[in-house]
Amino acid sequence: MSVIRVLSGSYRNTPVKGEIFTLVKGYQLGAKGGFVTVKNEGQFPGRSDELRIQVDNREQIQFMTGDVNTEPKVEAVESETDQQAMDRIAERFNVLDEMSKACINGDIRAMIVSGPPGVGKSHGVTMQMEKASMFDKISGKRPRFEIVKGAMSGIGLFATLYKYSDSKNVLVFDDCDVWEDQDALNVLKGALDSGKTRRISWNKDSRILREEGVPNTFNFNGSVIFITNLNFNDRRSAKIKAHLEALQSRCHYLDLTINSERDKMLRIKQVHRDADGGLFADYDFTTEQTDSITEFMWDNHNKLREVSLRMALKIADLVKISSGNWRNLAKATCMKE
Repeated sequence: MSVIRVLSGSYRNTPVKGEIFTLVKGYQLGAKGGFVTVKNEGQFPGRSDELRIQVDNREQIQFMTGDVNTEPKVEAVESETDQQAMDRIAERFNVLDEMSKACINGDIRAMIVSGPPGVGKSHGVTMQMEKASMFDKISGKRPRFEIVKGAMSGIGLFATLYKYSDSKNVLVFDDCDVWEDQDALNVLKGALDSGKTRRISWNKDSRILREEGVPNTFNFNGSVIFITNLNFNDRRSAKIKAHLEALQSRCHYLDLTINSERDKMLRIKQVHRDADGGLFADYDFTTEQTDSITEFMWDNHNKLREVSLRMALKIADLVKISSGNWRNLAKATCMKE
C-alpha cells in the first residue's frame, strides 16, 4: 500500500498537518468535500481502523515511499501541467459526447455521468439530444428524448419510463432525486437489466397508473442517462448502497475527473480555449477583460461560492453591468461571507 503525508486536512474537526498514514483509498469527493481513506495506526487512539481525512484537494496529499514505521521519503512524482490537465478534461468531455450519441442510437442502455456542479455535464448531453431531435421537431413528431429534473417518486418514474419505452428513446435524469427511493431504484434495476428482455412491473394497486393509461407491466427498450453530482461510494445507508452498486453494474460509469479546485479552474480555461469564440462569445469583451475574469476567479477560488462555468458567466454579467466596478460587485454577490 502507498504511504502518504497529509499536508493539511482534518479528522472530526481535529486539524491534521504533516501526519503520515498508510493509504487505503485515494482522493474522493463526498457530500462534505474531498477526503482520503487511511489506516489508523495509532494516530487517533480509540477510533476505527480506517479513517476518512478531509482534504480540500489532491494537492494536500504527498505520496511517500517506505512505511509509517520507518523514515518515509517523498516520491518523485511527475506533476501534470496545466496544458496536460486541460487536454485530459477535454478528452473526458469528448467521451461524454460519444457515449451520449451511443445512447441515442440505442447502442448502450445506460450511462451514469458523475462530476461536480457547473462544469458542463448537462450542457454536453443536452446538445447531443437537440442535434438528434432536430428533424423530429421539424416534422412535428413527438421527441424521442426527455430531460427530467427535480424530485420523482417511484410510481412517477414507472409512468415516465413507459412513455419512453420504445427503442432509441432516451430519458435523461439530470440531478433528479431518485437515489434515496427504494421503489424507484428497484424500477430502474428492472429497466436496465442486462437480460435480452427488460420487463418491469408495478405490483401495487395504483389509481394514477389507471388514469394515465399505464399498464402494470411492460417491456422497456429505451436508454437512460443519469447526470449527477453525487459520489455513489459515499452513500451511508447499507440498503441504498446495495441498490446503487447494482445500478452501477448495469450502467457505463463516466467520472469526468474534475476533483480539485485547480481542475475546475482549468475546465473553465479549457472551455474558453476550445469553444467557438471562447467562453464569453456572447459578450463584446476585449482579451484583457476575459483574462481579468479568469485571473480574478483563480485569485479568489477559495472564497467564491462555487468554482464553475456558471460562476464565470455570472462574473461576466457583472463586467457587462459595470466595467469599472465589477470586482466589488463580484465580492459582494459571488463570494462567501
